[in-house]
Amino acid sequence: MRTDCKLDRIDLRILSHLQQNGRITNVELADAVGLSPSPCLIRVKRLEKAGYIVGYGARIQLEKLGDLQIVFTEVTLNDHHREDFIKFVAAIRDVDEIVECHLVSGGYDYLLKFVTRGVSHYQSVVEGLLERNIGIDKYFSYVIIKSPFVKNHYPLETLFWQDHH
Repeated sequence: MRTDCKLDRIDLRILSHLQQNGRITNVELADAVGLSPSPCLIRVKRLEKAGYIVGYGARIQLEKLGDLQIVFTEVTLNDHHREDFIKFVAAIRDVDEIVECHLVSGGYDYLLKFVTRGVSHYQSVVEGLLERNIGIDKYFSYVIIKSPFVKNHYPLETLFWQDHH
């Protein structure tokens, strides 16, 4: 992945617009970021080639498909050698219900996000993990009751443009 091209504010605006609407036309995108269509397309292709844009997809409204349960789970491992972390991540990587895995600092090792059909489905997935002997010492589950909002985009200009005030 090449990441040696320098991004300017227009590049960040392009990325911001594309992450919120990947199906925007090049003409609409160019208008939104203040460019003419040809240079806009050249920039988008450059951002893709450099690995800043890694794909395009559809965001799905899961609740319309049926009931589901989101659970955040804190996991502490038995041992803390490099191999233990590698073994754990390798074992959970292909568990479909685990949609996020974060190594964290603090009182536990990993924060996992599960999406399941319900609490009993979640518990059966966790029991399956415990039976696999992948180094889990203990876990704590946080069943999500309601999510007032979930942002599916990042504030790129706020995070990465140093000259804004």
